[in-house]
Amino acid sequence: MGMTMTQKILAAHADLLEVKAGQLIEADLDMVLGNDITSPVAIKEMEKFNKDTIFNKDKIALVMDHFIPNKDIKSAENCKCCRDFAGKHEISNYFDVGQMGIEHALLPEKGLVVAGNVVIGADSHTCTYGALGAFSTGVGSTDMAAGMVTGKAWFKVPSAIKFELTGKPSQWVSGKDVILHIIGEIGVDGALYQSMEFCGDGIQYLTMDDRFTICNMAIEAGGKNGIFPVDDLAIQYIKEHSKREYKVYEADADAEYTAVYSIDLSQLKPTISFPHLPENTRTIGTFDEIKIDQAVIGSCTNGRLEDMRIAASVMEGKKVAKNVRCIVIPATQEIYLQSMKEGLLEIFIKAGAVVSTPTCGPCLGGYMGILAAGERCISTTNRNFVGRMGHVESEVYLANPAIAAASAITGKISSPEEIL
Repeated sequence: MGMTMTQKILAAHADLLEVKAGQLIEADLDMVLGNDITSPVAIKEMEKFNKDTIFNKDKIALVMDHFIPNKDIKSAENCKCCRDFAGKHEISNYFDVGQMGIEHALLPEKGLVVAGNVVIGADSHTCTYGALGAFSTGVGSTDMAAGMVTGKAWFKVPSAIKFELTGKPSQWVSGKDVILHIIGEIGVDGALYQSMEFCGDGIQYLTMDDRFTICNMAIEAGGKNGIFPVDDLAIQYIKEHSKREYKVYEADADAEYTAVYSIDLSQLKPTISFPHLPENTRTIGTFDEIKIDQAVIGSCTNGRLEDMRIAASVMEGKKVAKNVRCIVIPATQEIYLQSMKEGLLEIFIKAGAVVSTPTCGPCLGGYMGILAAGERCISTTNRNFVGRMGHVESEVYLANPAIAAASAITGKISSPEEIL
């Protein structure tokens, strides 16, 4: 029996000719990632191991992004812990205020992940890098600590689900709608500990930003990872951002999948995830009026340059509705700068939105947009659990940037077609 794309990458990094689903392996790591919340825990675990060395100062990335700039004393102490650790071990990929961005947008932008890599990160959305043809997955802080020391990690080889994408998406339909549609179809545990492998001629119509978004939310379907084939567009992205060697792996024709789903992208409509689970999806126009108090455009899911451009195209020349707060968060300093050069930030500000420094912000209920009881938010983030963005009696609706921008203008969940 042949191997899937993910299985081939893991086999190569375990120095094995082949692996099978369910097999336990030890694989070499190309990158170990942590942030300002998870890294201090990992650093303390290293102390418990009584280990004081790291395997490779160039293969560890510490990104201060969740509570940066520091919102309180505890977050300041966490960042100082990471800063001191990075200095002590001369970690080359340490990103703090002024250089940081939201980690899962920053690493691809900096060229730290390429096709064929194995990456672990102490953050569940590490699965983002599958867009580049890498195996990347989230782990706990203890595994991060072990990875920083040894450069290796244990894995149970995942089985896989194939998603055959065909057709071309219509206007206002993006990668966010693709993954929300999938999660709505298979559920939040539909791909539990499985690799979500995407294929089909519809991929040619998905931008790299679309693919990053789709892989980013593989975890919301329970997936171990999400992964795309490495086509010309992916190779172009890699070459533009990285000097690292990459390797292209392709699934065998006789690779085994636990399920196969066919999705015609041309039939998809803008999709909204209702509270309080990502699987609770409905398409625009199929529900009654829902007024909002806040709109958030950003995060590791939808804070990239393409997202900024789409949101600005909807908001240009318009005003944010009275009593609606609109928060825009470019995912990296480079995206922020390019958005400024293109006049996108001016569009947001003139519309009545606020533009933040790159940070995870309110996505995880951190700061810069916490909801009060009874408030509703339309957000381009990835989770809408009870209390995710504030009070347990608040509500979060997940959507693509075009829907979030249009909703900020109308004051209710809306399609751009309603205002353009």
